[in-house]
Amino acid sequence: MTIRTVMVYVDAAQQAEEQVRVARDVANRFGASIIGVSALAIPPPVVAEEVVIQATTADDVKRMKATLVEKEDWFRKVVGMPKERTEWRWDIAGPTMFLINEARAADLIVMKGWHRGADEFRFVDPAEAILRLGRPAIVVPEHVSELKADRVVIGWKDTREARIAVLQALPFLARASEVTIVELCLSDEQDSARRRVEDVARYLSLRGAKCHTDVRVHTASADADHLVRLAKAADADLIVTGAYGHSRLGEWIFGGMTRGLLKDAPCCLMMSH
Repeated sequence: MTIRTVMVYVDAAQQAEEQVRVARDVANRFGASIIGVSALAIPPPVVAEEVVIQATTADDVKRMKATLVEKEDWFRKVVGMPKERTEWRWDIAGPTMFLINEARAADLIVMKGWHRGADEFRFVDPAEAILRLGRPAIVVPEHVSELKADRVVIGWKDTREARIAVLQALPFLARASEVTIVELCLSDEQDSARRRVEDVARYLSLRGAKCHTDVRVHTASADADHLVRLAKAADADLIVTGAYGHSRLGEWIFGGMTRGLLKDAPCCLMMSH
């Protein structure tokens, strides 16, 4: 995979610069361009006893558009890259779907993690976005403002999603000083798990990555908790995993590992589906 365009989602009211700085640093590292995107959706009217008591007015929509236009100046100032390598896109639309649609223009998507009390009209849902982008995504936790990708932990599972994640993370893995490939398995599967992670290590070593492997047995703790502890112990600044989930009757159902990492990862998280 070659990274030529990085896309980053910017909340319309955002003041913190963390994920924009991460996207900028990744773009500069690979000589890529950067696209900032942002959107606000018009919420449905509030109705009580068949009476509309609150609705978005034409003036409200004008203010929303002005906010999104003005955010471009903030974005370009934070990025600080030449104009020809920087682009800004916005719309009055659902943030998650707007990002999903615009992702066709990028090699890599950068976004913030979970928002406490977030609503779908102002913020991106990172879990739904990752499963529908068709692109690798880097999720930036709160208070993380850089990504060196020097020490990387790969959460391996012998699945299509994990294989895609490793392939798409190659630009980072080949430059890292240490890559740890870990698989969590049942006690009677340790030999098979060791063969799997050693295969992955050989594959990556042939492409310049400096790897070692680790096999751990499942315990009562959630798999995401295991991976979080391993990442902290390795002083990792990037976790790479597949993202797992499916749609059922219009509702996205996420695997425990995906949901847990998006909530608790201590460092940047690169996921592919």
